[in-house]
Amino acid sequence: MTYINENFQKLQAGYLFPEIGRRVRVFAQENPQAAIIRLGIGDVTEPLAPAITRAMVQAAQEMGSRSGFHGYGPEQGYDFLIDAIRKHDYAARGVEIERDEIFVSDGSKCDSGNLQEIFASDAILCVADPVYPVYVDSNVMAGRSGTIDANGRYAGIVYLPATEENGFLPNPPTEKADFAFLCSPSNPTGAVATKAYLQKWVAWARKNDAVILFDAAYEAFIRNPELPRSIYEIEGAKECAIELRSFSKRAGFTGVRCAFVVIPKTLTGKTKNGARVSFNALWNRRHCTKFNGVSYLVQRGAEAVYTQEGLAQTEEQIAFYMENARLLREGLAAAGFRVFGGEHAPYLWMHTPYGVSSWDFFNDLLAKAHVVGTPGAGFGPSGEGYFRLSAFNSRENVLEAIARIQRSFGR
Repeated sequence: MTYINENFQKLQAGYLFPEIGRRVRVFAQENPQAAIIRLGIGDVTEPLAPAITRAMVQAAQEMGSRSGFHGYGPEQGYDFLIDAIRKHDYAARGVEIERDEIFVSDGSKCDSGNLQEIFASDAILCVADPVYPVYVDSNVMAGRSGTIDANGRYAGIVYLPATEENGFLPNPPTEKADFAFLCSPSNPTGAVATKAYLQKWVAWARKNDAVILFDAAYEAFIRNPELPRSIYEIEGAKECAIELRSFSKRAGFTGVRCAFVVIPKTLTGKTKNGARVSFNALWNRRHCTKFNGVSYLVQRGAEAVYTQEGLAQTEEQIAFYMENARLLREGLAAAGFRVFGGEHAPYLWMHTPYGVSSWDFFNDLLAKAHVVGTPGAGFGPSGEGYFRLSAFNSRENVLEAIARIQRSFGR
C-alpha cells in the first residue's frame, strides 16, 4: 500500500491565487461582455527592458556556436552574475558578501518553500499575519504544524498579528520560535521596515539562537534611500539571517525566472547533540542535489539588469508602477476607503467597505466594477476585513479601474 503525505490534507481547499483565477474564469464565462481589469495577482505587465532582451539574444547566439555553447553551469550561479549582485546590491550599500554566500535560483517563491528543508522537522515557525501564503503552506506540507483551527491558524505555528495599531510591523515573538519569515516591503500590506525595527528582530534572533528568513523581493520599490534594503545593513545580521532577493518584480522576470538567496558562512545551527553546523553548507548540499542551475541565457539577462543602461531602464519601470500605486492610493481614498501601502511597495492594502468580508468584497468588486483584487483573508486571519490591490498594470487600466471603483463604491 502506498500512503500519501497526509500533511497536504491539512491545507485549505486551494492555494489563494489559483482560487482567485478559478472565480474569475467562472465570472468571465458567465459575463463574456465584461472587460475585466486584473489588479489581483502581482504579475508585472511592462515588457522586459531592452538591455535585458539584447543580452539574452546575444547569449542565445553564443549558444548556437561550438565555442560559445554552455551546458550545465555551476548550480550556485555564474560568477559574472554573482559578482554583479555583490557589487550593486551589497557593496553599494556598505555590505560585503562573498561569492560562495550567494545562490542563484529560479524564483523566490521556490526558495521560500524550499528553505524550510534545512531546519529540523520539529522547528517552530513564526510568521506575521497576514503573510505571503507560501511561508505557511510549505511548512504545513512538511509536517511542521498541526491542523487548522476555526480562526484559520495552524497549531504549532507562531502568528504575529500585523495590524493598523503596530503599523503592520509586529514585534518579535515572546514565545519560543526557531525561525521566522520577515518581508520588507511587505507582501501584502506594503509596510516597510526601518533600521530600528530590524535591529529589534536581529537582537531577538541572536538572543534566542533563531534564524530570520528576510524576504526582500520588493526592495527595489523602496523610495527612501535611508530605509534598509538588506537586513545585512544591520550589525549582527550575518550571524542570524538568510536573505531572499528576486528579479521578478524589479526587472520583470516573472516569466523568465531568476532570483537568489544569500546565506552567510557565519550563520550556523545546532544538531541535537549540540554541534554547530553551517547553514550555508546545508543549503549548498540541498541546492546541488535538487537543482541544476538557472539557464545561461537567463543569467546573462539578469546580469544586464546591473549595467548602466539596465539600471536606468528597470528603474523607469519601477517608477511607472509606483506612479500607478500613487494614483490608486489617492483614487481609493477619494472614494472613501482607508488605504495603506503603495509608497514603498507596489501593493495597496485597504479596508473593505461596510464591514463586509474580504471574499464578499472580492465578489462585489468583480461583479460591480469588473476589477479583480486579492482578499485579505487569503493571507491569514488578520487579513480579514482588508483587501489587496496591485499596481502592476497599464496606466489606462489603472485609471479605468479607479473610475469604476469610485462609481460603484464612492461615498
